[in-house]
Amino acid sequence: MKIIDASNIASIKQELPRKRLQKRNGELEAYVREIIRKVQTEGDIALVEFTKKFDKVSLEAGSLKVSKEEISEAYAKVTEDQIHALKSMKERLEVVERKVLEKLKLTVKVDGVQIDICTRPLRRVGCYVPGGKAAYPSTLLMTVVPALVAGVPNIVVCSPPDKNGLPNPLTLVAADICGVDEVYRVGGPQAIAAMAYGTQTIKPVDKIVGPGNIYVTMAKMLVSHDVTIDFPAGPSELLVLADETANPRYVALDMCAQAEHGPDTVVGLITTSKSLAEKTFREIEELLKLSPRREIIARALSNNGFIMVCKTLEEMIELINDFAPEHVELMLENPEEAIERIFAAGIILVGPYSPASLSDYYGGTNHVLPTGGYGKFFSALSCLDFVKRIAVLKCSREGLFKAREHIKILSEAENLPCHFKAVEGRFTIGKSG
Repeated sequence: MKIIDASNIASIKQELPRKRLQKRNGELEAYVREIIRKVQTEGDIALVEFTKKFDKVSLEAGSLKVSKEEISEAYAKVTEDQIHALKSMKERLEVVERKVLEKLKLTVKVDGVQIDICTRPLRRVGCYVPGGKAAYPSTLLMTVVPALVAGVPNIVVCSPPDKNGLPNPLTLVAADICGVDEVYRVGGPQAIAAMAYGTQTIKPVDKIVGPGNIYVTMAKMLVSHDVTIDFPAGPSELLVLADETANPRYVALDMCAQAEHGPDTVVGLITTSKSLAEKTFREIEELLKLSPRREIIARALSNNGFIMVCKTLEEMIELINDFAPEHVELMLENPEEAIERIFAAGIILVGPYSPASLSDYYGGTNHVLPTGGYGKFFSALSCLDFVKRIAVLKCSREGLFKAREHIKILSEAENLPCHFKAVEGRFTIGKSG
């Protein structure tokens, strides 16, 4: 990682996207497409085969679903503190999501016309929870809880098995806390294919959500032609926007924390202070010496980390909006100046005491966020992703009579005369109404 002089803003804007993996890769796409095809044609047999190949776990076709007994046994492998932390996260998420859902319901009355905007949940959704080298029970809550609040009656969880043939115990406990009764020990692109198209054991879903590696992300993109997805979620990202008032230790701590997600993580500091840039660089070097995951962090910082010095706040915000990172931390003397001007980010974290770790585990916001530049047009996962809005319209006779002339003019303009006749016929003399 090096300190970059951002005096040439145009060239920097071209350079930044190179920090990301390419969204499309022909070889990767062909590889994942073949996995999907095999799951479509062979069903459970393909899932068993791929689980043995990728996860080194031998399963029987009839044992893909995690049993209630196995979920109950998972409680013996976790601590009471872990369970309490999961329940606290669930409660905070529910509070926020319920407030969001309440705002969707409204009634409007205008000139005899009443419109009720109501919501209906999707009937069946699939939540992908990564596993493998790391476990993410928090991701289970982040994907499942908004669906629960939305009222989705059937929720499916897929998560890869560990060497014992089960998803992580804490992930299973999280599923039980949420009342999920369909958990499958299947991961990777084969899990996405199973949820999209169904197998003998796993029924297809209406929507697939949740993050994953490049194979899972590619699978989601490919099946999105046939089933809705949330958004392509790739490697994690954090950019810190800071001025000379920021604490370099805090900046370094947050950059290292985000980098430990994996070697493909993108982390950066964008600042107007050369002094802060240099101090943060030194703090990172010190933190790396003591970090238990220093190898992963060092690779991420070396591959995709940067510290950039700009001339003005305007330039910093321009870079943020162009890059559209997953997380933006604002460590500025006057953060309010920047908040309203940042429109392309997954989440904005304000001040020295709002690290990304807070939003990951406790804040009440969702940590399933758009990455790879998708923050320009996607929002964080929420209950909104699991409902459809339906308008219910009811009009009085007087209201329809008042609308006659408007409908006549526009139906004639569009050469749809029967549209007006459908209205006028209700007021023709001699007809009932």
